Amino acid sequence: MDTIDSVVAVFKDHEAAEGAVKRLAASGFEMKNLSVVGKGYHSDEKVVGFYNTGDRVKFWGTRGAFWGGFWGLFFGGLFMAVPVVGHVVILGYLAAIAVSAVENAVVVGGLSALGAAIYSIGIPKNTVLEYEAAVKADDFLVMAHGSASDVARAKTILQAANPQRLDVHEGAKAEHADSIHA
Repeated sequence: MDTIDSVVAVFKDHEAAEGAVKRLAASGFEMKNLSVVGKGYHSDEKVVGFYNTGDRVKFWGTRGAFWGGFWGLFFGGLFMAVPVVGHVVILGYLAAIAVSAVENAVVVGGLSALGAAIYSIGIPKNTVLEYEAAVKADDFLVMAHGSASDVARAKTILQAANPQRLDVHEGAKAEHADSIHA
């Protein structure tokens, strides 16, 4: 595989995002090739956070069950404060890229760590800004990554979940993506 392609679906609420992930999982799509991005809380909540006990994570807030349930399904995740956007949870494939962006202080034309992570998988900067705006507006991103055929299959599945927006992007070189999982 020369490149890692991505399909990005934008959903209005966490129930729709959860349904889309469940559809992908039920179809046999590998969880290691999925990402979910969204705010970890509602602004009217007072306590925001999580704690880790072994391989289990407990989130506080009205979306605690949503994020806590997904944490165990994905290979890695993070909870971080993104300037202007707010507190964001990133699970799956994109989490490792975002951690790398933060650790290496990657700055891509003023993008946040979240934006730099999305940009680094081959998504154009103007589209990255639109995805950041969607997350800021409390929408959820469900992303599938892989070969062109895997992404085409994921696109069909995600389309059936009725997202607000659905985009396919030809992505980064496979060597870069493989180094993230190492």
